[in-house]
Amino acid sequence: MPPTAAARTEVLAPAPPRGLAARLGRGLLSPWSRLTLLLVLLAGMGASVLLLEPQRLLSDGWPKQLGGAAALLVFVAAYGLCCVAFVPRPLMSLAAGALFGSTLGLVAAVGGSVLGAALSFGLGRMLGQDALRPLLRGRLLTAVDGQFSRHGFRTLLATRLFPGVPFLAANYCAAVSRTRWLPFLLATGLGIIPNTGAYVVAGARASTPTSPVFLFAMGFIAVTGLAGGAVAWWKREKFRGR
Repeated sequence: MPPTAAARTEVLAPAPPRGLAARLGRGLLSPWSRLTLLLVLLAGMGASVLLLEPQRLLSDGWPKQLGGAAALLVFVAAYGLCCVAFVPRPLMSLAAGALFGSTLGLVAAVGGSVLGAALSFGLGRMLGQDALRPLLRGRLLTAVDGQFSRHGFRTLLATRLFPGVPFLAANYCAAVSRTRWLPFLLATGLGIIPNTGAYVVAGARASTPTSPVFLFAMGFIAVTGLAGGAVAWWKREKFRGR
């Protein structure tokens, strides 16, 4: 009697991989292994910052062998990597203004910030989301995750405009949530312009600290910082009340 379709399918179906190599492969691809890899990468980046000391850009200036468009592109790439490596963004924005002036400095700082946000978001989404999402069981964590997942663009835009939440923390919160790539990048690019611009202008006018432009930039930074702290505190209390 000829074999049935089910029997033929069973015969042709490949056997699941077995053995040590298969177990190692499943272990390396497991959520917790990927999260461990993310933590190792972040620790390595943080250690490299201590060795390279990017803050020297403010005192030593840009290498003389780099200039023009090449210098701008290299700075954008360095800015993005520094964002992932825990270097404070205000420090890099001040350096952008000091090195390139207000206009090109703003272009470099915004481009580097978006690049750094994209790198953080991608790393968090690929290496951390599967392991961390099952841990979102507390009321506050669930509320924050719901806010990012349902209102990703609006939440990210408010976070960027009023910097009460650290830049890197917002990136990874969005990565663990269900925020999509396009709203994340758009909200980041638009929301960071005012505050980043103020730091860039302050860096460009640092040689004249009594000028009206410098004083206005520093005042804007102070006001938005206080407003961001107030918004973050209000949101925290709101989430706790849910």
